[in-house]
Amino acid sequence: MAFFVRFWGTRGSIPTPGRATYRYGGNTSCVEIRIEDKLFICDGGTGLRELGVDLLRTSGGAPIVAHFLFSHMHWDHIQGFPFFAPIYQPMNTFHIYGSRPGDTRFHSLLSGQMRSSYFPVDFSELNANIVANELGEDGTRVIDGVTVRCLEQRHPGGSYAYSLEKDGYKVVYATDNEIDLILGDPTLPIREPDAPRAIPADIVDFCRNADLLIIDGQYTDAEYRKYTGWGHNRATTATDLAIAANVKQLAIYHHDPMQSDKDVEAKIEHCRVRVAQQGSSVFVFPAREGVELRIDY
Repeated sequence: MAFFVRFWGTRGSIPTPGRATYRYGGNTSCVEIRIEDKLFICDGGTGLRELGVDLLRTSGGAPIVAHFLFSHMHWDHIQGFPFFAPIYQPMNTFHIYGSRPGDTRFHSLLSGQMRSSYFPVDFSELNANIVANELGEDGTRVIDGVTVRCLEQRHPGGSYAYSLEKDGYKVVYATDNEIDLILGDPTLPIREPDAPRAIPADIVDFCRNADLLIIDGQYTDAEYRKYTGWGHNRATTATDLAIAANVKQLAIYHHDPMQSDKDVEAKIEHCRVRVAQQGSSVFVFPAREGVELRIDY
């Protein structure tokens, strides 16, 4: 058995097609996670359209069942949903999860973006079975044998991280979180930039011992000073979290729309140097559109 993780969209904020972003991709946030025959979809940015095409191609006409885990409802995380072809077929079922019992806002907001003022097809006209579902009181639920947990994050309007665990293996999806903002006064100069940062215990515990951590590392240290309060991490802070939590593999994700492929590679190299300086064995790599990872158990 294995976890399969595939990146369909790795960019933040807005799609960025073109030569400068060809290697790591220009589609916005969407990650497919398969655990045995169970399908989880983290966020529905523009990468979701291509995932839908692939699901129709590989399903062979069989019903498609998937569980959507949305970090939040900003445009770059939902704009692919109306173009997700499987939602137009009646044999398919998609569960949209809220963070707690009675939390149906994600389901409601998805329907809101498909009003006639924004899109020619109304949410009520979708043929698939779209189910408003929810996690438990403590933000945890076992879904088809997979333990799913959520953690509230710091982001304008709020966001959630998710962990998926089975048989001792764990994948964490944690985009759109500004850990840096809770580490100190962001108006002060960044002192000792190579020193490990003291990451809050709740975030470390949530990510602890993950086989794969997919995390927002949108900014370089220099860029972050210009965008403090926008809801995104320095890639180096994401690296410090991975080291503190004893993560095995770290995928830096939600690349800034202004970063070219070369910029992304320079950002990752800085993170790898940081890992070496701290004597860690975390494997750091840039999330890349189209790449599929296999985690065996």
